Amino acid sequence: MDWLLPFLCAFGAGILSAWGVGGGTLLLLMMTLLLGVDQRTAQGVNLLFFLPTAASALICHWRSGQLDLPTVKTAAPWAAAAAALGAWAATAVDVEVLRRPFGVYLLLSAAMLLWPKKKNRE
Repeated sequence: MDWLLPFLCAFGAGILSAWGVGGGTLLLLMMTLLLGVDQRTAQGVNLLFFLPTAASALICHWRSGQLDLPTVKTAAPWAAAAAALGAWAATAVDVEVLRRPFGVYLLLSAAMLLWPKKKNRE
């Protein structure tokens, strides 16, 4: 039965990741708060978890015609550079330094979800 909670966490995060609504962030929180995994290990697991969920979601979006290839070609190099810079920062900087900005990011993300900006109707 020790596998049930990690399985449910991964299952829920996988569904949310496929929908593109932050399943990885939820997985990080579940691993660090509920399962007692240290933050760097949780980040590594989250990155490995992201690969198959992102690949399957990308294929589904491509098949349904919801993928704009010119935008992908423009964004992909910048995204790869940002990912490399983020990976370097995550391994080069002390975990305690990263906790506060990550916490602020989570709070701001939650606030934006709870109180979305109203559209200006003209």
